[in-house]
Amino acid sequence: MAEEDARTARASARWRVIVPAMCVVAAAAVGLAMWAILDGRSRAGGVSALVAGVLLVAAGMLAPRTGGLRARMLLSFVDRGFDGAILAAVAWVARASDPQAAGGALFALAAGFLAAYVRARGAALGYLVEEGAGTRAIRSGLIALALLGGFERWALFAVGIWMLLVALVRVSQVAKEERA
Repeated sequence: MAEEDARTARASARWRVIVPAMCVVAAAAVGLAMWAILDGRSRAGGVSALVAGVLLVAAGMLAPRTGGLRARMLLSFVDRGFDGAILAAVAWVARASDPQAAGGALFALAAGFLAAYVRARGAALGYLVEEGAGTRAIRSGLIALALLGGFERWALFAVGIWMLLVALVRVSQVAKEERA
């Protein structure tokens, strides 16, 4: 019995390391994506963004079951870094050549941070504000596909609209809990 408990404890400790490790690798991929975008290689940036997005989605699915508070905090930090680094790089590169794409990147960046703020503020006030893997997957997938396909202009506006809808859903979650 004690041997089985020790084996379970070792397995649990291994899982607690996996989420932070995935976040560190995702952060490195975000840095590579930003560098590639700033260097004018948006397709290479799209590949790195896709790798980072897949890792963040997987870490987001594992974090509630296996990661502690620190792992979830690191995940949230890297997730915001994904938006900030990649979308800011797109906005910077496109500012003169494609102002609509730059505007879409800034709109998506602001909407993403608004949705994250609503979730964090609601949670800080004691409300249960859900964050599913689907939200992160759609956002990071659209950004990566926009970079890979070269259609940043409309796709980044779509990301911004998606994140505004996510923010509204989170506000409605808080309002429903307040009424209950």
